[in-house]
Amino acid sequence: MLVLSSPSGAGKSTIARNLLSDDPDISLSVSVTTRARRGSEIDGKDYHFISKRDFEIMRDNGGLLEWAEVHGHFYGTPYEPVQKAMDEGRDMLFDIDWQGALQMFEAARADIVSIFILPPSMEELRNRLIRRAEDAEDVINRRLENARVEMQHWSEYQYPLINDDLDICFADVKAILRAERLHRDRRSVAMTDFVGSLLK
Repeated sequence: MLVLSSPSGAGKSTIARNLLSDDPDISLSVSVTTRARRGSEIDGKDYHFISKRDFEIMRDNGGLLEWAEVHGHFYGTPYEPVQKAMDEGRDMLFDIDWQGALQMFEAARADIVSIFILPPSMEELRNRLIRRAEDAEDVINRRLENARVEMQHWSEYQYPLINDDLDICFADVKAILRAERLHRDRRSVAMTDFVGSLLK
């Protein structure tokens, strides 16, 4: 499970989209949210947009792997598709905030690779939020205030990256994913069988 987190506007969603386009061996865990759909978003692809009541039912009946309240809205990861992917041995990508990531770390730390994306500066973060042209000024200001809280959690992740150049940051994410796929602990069964066949 590859967990990407960052403050809003730091680039995690762009990196996630690029990774999904570039790597056929990873699938996106599509979160549910109670916030309204933005004009550029597609229901079922970017998020599953649901009512607050439906969210509460999922949460209270164990249907969410993790959940958090962010900017006054609820977000969560449906448990069932994640379990199905893991049972099939597929890699899953999670574009979630630090609150959800910490819940996932508690539930399945050994199966998680975590990356925190930082902006190069607060001024650049503001500029990116303005260029996105999807939020009012008061929402942008709230996102910047929340970013200061979110960025304090960078050290809880395995790989902190600074997104000063999108191409370089994306290459770093791909390198991390490749290295983690080659890690002994993730290949122990296959490698044990292979080495056993060499020694026969």
